[in-house]
Amino acid sequence: MASGTGRTVPPAWLTAGLRPEPAPVPWPATVRAALALSLPLAAGLALDRPAEGALVSMGALSGVIGDTADAYRMRVFNIAVPQLFGALGVTLGTLVFGHGWLAVATLTLVALVSGMISSIGAVASASGLLLLLNAVVGAGLPMPDPWWKAPVLLGLGGLVVLALTLLGWPLRRAAPERAAVAATYRTVADLYEAAGSEAYQERRHAVTGSLNQSYDLILARRTRQHGRTSSLARLLAQLNVLIPLLEAAPAADLRARRHGPLPPAVAATVRALADAVEHGRAEPAAPVLPPSDRPSDKAVEHALRHAAAVVHEARTHPHDVDDRLGRPASLAVRARRATRTMLLSAPSWRYGLRLALCIGLAQSLVSLIAVPRSYWVALTVTFVMKPDFGSVFSRAVLRAVGTCLGLVSAALVLAEVPRGWWDVPVMAVLAALIPVFSAKGYAFQTAAVTPVILLLSDALNQQGFDLVLPRLYDSLIGCAIALVAGYLLWPESWHSRIGDRLADAVADAAAYVALAFRPAAPGTGATETTASGTGADAARLRARRTLYRDLSAVRSEFQRALTEPPPTGTRAAAWWPLAIAVERIVDATTAARIRVAHGAPPPDPAEVAEVARELRELADGLRATDVLVPVRAALPDDEDGVLAPLRQEVRAARAIAGPELPPDGP
Repeated sequence: MASGTGRTVPPAWLTAGLRPEPAPVPWPATVRAALALSLPLAAGLALDRPAEGALVSMGALSGVIGDTADAYRMRVFNIAVPQLFGALGVTLGTLVFGHGWLAVATLTLVALVSGMISSIGAVASASGLLLLLNAVVGAGLPMPDPWWKAPVLLGLGGLVVLALTLLGWPLRRAAPERAAVAATYRTVADLYEAAGSEAYQERRHAVTGSLNQSYDLILARRTRQHGRTSSLARLLAQLNVLIPLLEAAPAADLRARRHGPLPPAVAATVRALADAVEHGRAEPAAPVLPPSDRPSDKAVEHALRHAAAVVHEARTHPHDVDDRLGRPASLAVRARRATRTMLLSAPSWRYGLRLALCIGLAQSLVSLIAVPRSYWVALTVTFVMKPDFGSVFSRAVLRAVGTCLGLVSAALVLAEVPRGWWDVPVMAVLAALIPVFSAKGYAFQTAAVTPVILLLSDALNQQGFDLVLPRLYDSLIGCAIALVAGYLLWPESWHSRIGDRLADAVADAAAYVALAFRPAAPGTGATETTASGTGADAARLRARRTLYRDLSAVRSEFQRALTEPPPTGTRAAAWWPLAIAVERIVDATTAARIRVAHGAPPPDPAEVAEVARELRELADGLRATDVLVPVRAALPDDEDGVLAPLRQEVRAARAIAGPELPPDGP
């Protein structure tokens, strides 16, 4: 697209990943990376075994990249489990090294399994990645004899990262969990501060992500413990009481848009509670808020008082905690569910087959043609084809750019720095840049990792500067294979599934509308801000949390699609306003439910059914067409009822897209 000055500007979908993300320097991770990768090199040089030291550093590199969790127990899981799969991978690769087409067949099968495993979850994704990466390395590089030495050395590198990570455990223990819960409180404070402004939606997205992370940390920790501890129960209780505050937030936003900003004391009180959570204080103090007769203000006040009472409670009994979102299943049950999902899921097989095809082509190519440093081709394919890391197209472009940037620094190091003990301080500096650059984006991470891997490869093969150009050729070949066999040849690359995902979200929103205003069971008398709630309330809360999680996934899917070239990127950009409209519909539903719970007249069941029907029709229309078609909204014009804001949001959504109705349609 040409600018006003006549210069050609690259399209946004091509340059989006080249803009560094703002992120603070993760100093602890930086120090760990420097030590974990440089100490094994120093030990190898001291023992006159530089190749073995380089293998340990390679294992440490995998641990550094995979150490992305906050809680210590999760970090043990995130580092240790992928290392086991990595040991299996390098063992398989070593056994087929030099066996030609047997190696091709083995790596293709490993790629299929790796791709299917990656569909289970974050830890499984990292495990699948390391399984395939180490299998490729083992099949492409001569490893020291006997066959078991390479997996032991690579696993030892992971143990080095794990040991450095756990040094702070005796002093901090539950500090990451407390910090996560406190951070969630602060995002809620920011949300209330933004009520009535255009920043409200972005703040709500931040709350959803933070709440998901906090629940994942605490529930994962609780699942690994057979009983409930007092400290864990207290954290769970403090997190649970945020739900009434989040339920009241949409009503508060609507109130702020109509009557002006909320009292500053609301956000200040939530931030004070965040400090109390983080430091474990129990100093009872009732929040001071101006009186109000509006249902939304009463909902906020009740939720704040309940949150303050729970946060400042000196001791929480493990069995007194109301688990409003349901207890997680046991590890064995979840493992069976994950295995069944992996084996029966169409997306799992699709990704496994795509990855297997690309790896098979890469290995076949290097078996038929003398490609220098051939294992880099399959390594590049593996990194580019990771589905949960972003768009295949954009990752291929970004990896090519990042590789070129990394080769500049690698060329300087290999050309100017003498081999030997100078490798240790150089490795410490280069390794320290990995956590810093990883937070900036994929291209920057590639630029940081490239010189580290080349330096380690040089320690194994002693080829010096001759590694640089073959590394570039192999990376470009791998990117080309991923683009053609992993992107262009698959119809779903050109016909994005975002429409189906969005249609599912609209249908779920319709079900949530019906559930939100379902009459309570006789005699319960429960309110929104009670600590326990009824079974219907618990079901509604779980449905709302599930819906917000799904909307967060849809939003991530859209953001990934926006980085694709046309037509996928342009279609995602056209449908993006409808995704925002669905989020606003869920917020408006919650706001109406809160107003009813605090004194507003309940809506007519027929009106609720009509709104739900409109949303179901919209979902059906989205599944039937790939083109956005404006339609007439058939909702009545009653603007005085509690559902008036919700009907406005539904009309706005149907004005953006929906089924094409005949002139006499409903």
